[in-house]
Formats: sequence, structure tokens, C-alpha cells
Amino acid sequence: MKMYQVDAFTHSLFAGNAAAVIVLENWLDDDLMQKIALENNLSETAFVKKIDTTHFEIRWFTPEAEVAFCGHATLASAFVLFRDYTSAHNIEFMVKDLGTFYVTQQPDHKISMNFPIRRAEKLNEYPALLMEALSKPIQAVYVNQQAYIVEYASVDDVMNESPNFEKLKLLGQQALQTQHALLDVAITAKGDDVDCVSRYFAPAIGINEDPVTGSIHTAIAPLWAEKLNKSVLTAKQGKARQGTLFCKMLDQERIEISGYAKLYMVAEIFVDSEF
Repeated sequence: MKMYQVDAFTHSLFAGNAAAVIVLENWLDDDLMQKIALENNLSETAFVKKIDTTHFEIRWFTPEAEVAFCGHATLASAFVLFRDYTSAHNIEFMVKDLGTFYVTQQPDHKISMNFPIRRAEKLNEYPALLMEALSKPIQAVYVNQQAYIVEYASVDDVMNESPNFEKLKLLGQQALQTQHALLDVAITAKGDDVDCVSRYFAPAIGINEDPVTGSIHTAIAPLWAEKLNKSVLTAKQGKARQGTLFCKMLDQERIEISGYAKLYMVAEIFVDSEF
């Protein structure tokens, strides 16, 4: 079985966010897909099922769980499909609960993804555990169905944050128990050389820090678009590994998030017949 590893939201290897991609004719057993994701030990492994040359289904697994939405692994998957599986420049991903993602490869190989916006609402009250897990002054807290989004005063505060991952993990587990949804934590601030910067933490699903998270920018980018009164923004995410996201607000509560990708590896994986 062929597997690709791609660095997403970057021009360069060893930057952005790495994802594994496996293209299938038929779905594997869920347990097997989870085992492969655990073995890969990347933020996400994407499994793509071909419908025809322009239509695909997609699912994403962290080392510990299947997730409802992953932007960087969608970018990585589109990169692989445009490279080896289709001559088209426009494809569609069918996603459970989120409808259709429309993806285009530009002439310069930038890949643009049309997603539904998942807006965040400002909270007047939020868990004390969130404040305990973070060390920098909080300006405001927002939440959507994916994560708490914590606004900081400066880029330095975002970059110098050293969260307590055990408390963040407990926070996510408590959210799962009380709301039937797992909440991660993003921190963000107005940028200096870009419009906004962010970092993202998801220890409850086995990812202490996700380097570049396309999905959460369906909330972060609209938030800063409103604050900055702009419809087109450039965002950066990450500390040790940084990536760049080009964001454009669209009509009908949609957003275009674009980026580049770089192929790191093509491998053959072997699965015993017992699976």
C-alpha cells in the first residue's frame, strides 16, 4: 500500500505541518486506519477514497482518534492527488457532517481550499483550568466547536507561551465528558509582519502542539478579518515549525484557505493479512 508524507503550508521541507496520505479504492477497517495513524505518529494521517478523478471522500486520524476536520492533511491530500491521481486542477472532497470542500491548484502550485466558516463566539466566562494552563495575560477567549481561541496582546506572548499540557489535556477530557465534543486550545495575536499569528495545542488527542492547523483558521481568520476590517489575510502558525496560510473571506459563510506543500517521502507499507 502506497503512503505519502507531505509537509503542508510551506515551500520547504522540515517546516509547516507533516501529514501522511493514503489513497484507497475502498475504505480500510476503522481499527486498521487508527493503527496506521498511531504507527505514523504524525499529527494526522489522511485516508482518501476515490469516487472518480475529481471527487473523493476523506477522513483524518491522529495517533489517538479520528477527527472531524483537518486542514493541513486536506492540503497534503490534494497535493498528492494533483501530483499522481488526476490531471484536473479542481477537485472536491466529500466530508461527513461538513459537506463539500472545493479545492483548486493554481498555476504556481498553490492549493486553495474552500471550506465552511466555523465561527467562534466570545465567552464572558470560561474554565479556570484554561487560565491555569496558560502563563500569559489573556485578552479575550472565544470558542467554536473545535477549540477555545485565546487572544493574547502580542506576538511575543504567543511565541513565548509554555503551556501546562497536563492541564490542557484535562481540559479537553472534561469538555468531552460534559459537551460530547473535544475542545483543543489555540492562542492568537495580531501579527507584526503578517495579519495574525497563532499556536495550537491538542494534548487530549495525542498532539501537544500541532504546528499548522488549517481547520482552526476557519475561525481565527474570520475573527481577525472582523477586527482588522479586511477580507484577505496572511496568517502564520507555529513555533519550532512554522507555516503560512493565505485566507480569503467568501460569500455564504465560506472561507478560502490556501497554501503550498512539499513532498518528503513516498513509501510502501505492509499490512499483515490478519487485519
